[in-house]
Amino acid sequence: MLVIPAIDLKDGQCVRLRQGLMDDSTVFSDDPVAMAAKWLDAGARRLHLVDLNGAFDGKPVNGEVVKAIAKAYPDLPIQIGGGIRSLDTIEAYLNAGVNYLIIGTKAVKEPEFVSQACKAFPDSIIVGLDAKDGLVATDGWAEVSNIQASELAKRFEQDGVSSIVYTDISRDGMMQGVNVEATVAMAQASSIPVIASGGITNIDDIKALRAVADKGICGAITGRAIYEGTLDVREAQAYSDAYKRD
Repeated sequence: MLVIPAIDLKDGQCVRLRQGLMDDSTVFSDDPVAMAAKWLDAGARRLHLVDLNGAFDGKPVNGEVVKAIAKAYPDLPIQIGGGIRSLDTIEAYLNAGVNYLIIGTKAVKEPEFVSQACKAFPDSIIVGLDAKDGLVATDGWAEVSNIQASELAKRFEQDGVSSIVYTDISRDGMMQGVNVEATVAMAQASSIPVIASGGITNIDDIKALRAVADKGICGAITGRAIYEGTLDVREAQAYSDAYKRD
């Protein structure tokens, strides 16, 4: 199970939001490329980038920063979400050295786009499902649909999606612990591997997820916890690598 540091980009800066609210953000760095270096040095084997402005605008806004990170660290796998709503955008990011593209809002509103993207760019597409009380949210979490996240996951099973990033919005940025039960339920809803996101606070959350990783959880994204120092990336990845079920 990978421990994946998150770099959320807003106006070119590295920030963290609380429950996806753009007006409730904390700036952690004005140099996202240097922040990427920090997590790489800490042993990260993949980075999770989010273009927060892009998620609301529906098109890349911080794309140049993303490309700069990919160029600086070409051997570090990068996944990016936020504003990815066209095949041209996906192709541009892949050409810039990004490895995985996360389709969120468009996956909910136009599920057939995921099929098209997977056919055009095999093994490069991740679906981002952000849920509140089990219902999918879109447009930077500004809108909550009446669609069950688990049902939508099944829709993408045959498309060739490499993984699902599942975020419990109610936990995100709140340092209240990961929703293990909901994450396991999502992983068991389809055969697509799940990357957990939202609420990871300390090593106990990593331990709880690692204990159920065999149910289909392949990674855990962590943001505020690693910026505020309640979780150490190196320790978390080492624990995950060394874990053996009793």
